[in-house]
Amino acid sequence: MFTPVTEDEAADIVRECATSKTPLQVSGGNTRAGFGNSVAADATLSSLGLSGIVSYTAAEMVMTVRAGTAVSVIQTALAENRQMMAFEPMDHRGIMGTTGEPTIGGIFAANVSGPRRYVAGAARDSLLGTRFINGAGEIIKAGGRVMKNVTGLDLSRLLAGSYGTLGLLTEVTFRVLPKPPVERTVVISGLDDEAATTVMAGAMALSVEVSGAAHLPESVRSRFLGGALPEGPATILRLEGLGPSVEARAQKLLSVMDRVGPWVVLEDEESNLLWQHVRDVAPYHGQAAKPLWRVSVAPGAGHRLVAALRMEAGIDAFYDWQGGLVWMQMEADPEADLLRGAIRAFGGGHATLLRADDIMRSTIDAFEPRSAAEALLSARIKEKLDPAGIFNPGKMTRAA
Repeated sequence: MFTPVTEDEAADIVRECATSKTPLQVSGGNTRAGFGNSVAADATLSSLGLSGIVSYTAAEMVMTVRAGTAVSVIQTALAENRQMMAFEPMDHRGIMGTTGEPTIGGIFAANVSGPRRYVAGAARDSLLGTRFINGAGEIIKAGGRVMKNVTGLDLSRLLAGSYGTLGLLTEVTFRVLPKPPVERTVVISGLDDEAATTVMAGAMALSVEVSGAAHLPESVRSRFLGGALPEGPATILRLEGLGPSVEARAQKLLSVMDRVGPWVVLEDEESNLLWQHVRDVAPYHGQAAKPLWRVSVAPGAGHRLVAALRMEAGIDAFYDWQGGLVWMQMEADPEADLLRGAIRAFGGGHATLLRADDIMRSTIDAFEPRSAAEALLSARIKEKLDPAGIFNPGKMTRAA
């Protein structure tokens, strides 16, 4: 285990490993251990020694931190100034059965985004700049505190979602936003998956600025808020902002929901806790024996995909991002071929296997297989940034 405490020390380690062709597993808080394909590495390179807030001026709404900084430290600093990370990153510990502390480098390396993703963008959309060490042990700076260097910005965004396969992130600069002072969630009860999809689409079309839209079927409803939601499937719509604005928008939304079904309104703390449960996929915590998929499709296709799969496999599911993100837990086999074939049949998308046992992971591509053109482009990028192939080998592309 290598745990450098300076960027220069990390660069020296990488250069030595590149020279000796020593493959490295790149890690932070290790809260996503088991995520992705198995990594064939001889040693681990940890970012935990590279921690601390480098600069943060609330008035500028820009923060620069070292990659090994715990997300909880960042959230505490932001909360003191009523600010937040707009992309609402999830905490994977519950579904992965891991411990430790999520790090900001891990959040950006995996492009982790939560329920606000479809209105506020993904983690990479908040990223302004990075510092990282490439596979030759060179320290690279990309982007900066303002969005001026287009080439640098593209490189930063390329690293987001690369899962440590292109380099070791050492520092990130990202924008933050004011935290809305008031939050309300409208809960409509009794809708089936198809009706809920229609209602969520209709709510998004209204001028009420819905910042979260999810559907919790009856099979999972009791696992949110300790079972405190009303009986029946729950379709939930979040509104945020200044008090008078939220109240006016809520009234407009409720005037429409009156014709849809029974509803209740959850206020600040209860609403916030409900969306934390959605963000962190609470229904599927503590069920390590059951494979778990993260499926992204067109919002109107999610419920049709689930209905078709239920004809052939035992699954449980709920919907975020207006129905476009489906969290799908399988009862036994991951059914990868069945799932990915159905996704293609319903217009395309991608499925990522988050959780499965070692035997399953050894035979299934955790990430959606790339087309030949995409695979070639990815290989060329990998060759440029990590010519010796030492960073997380096999993580994103399972060895044949």
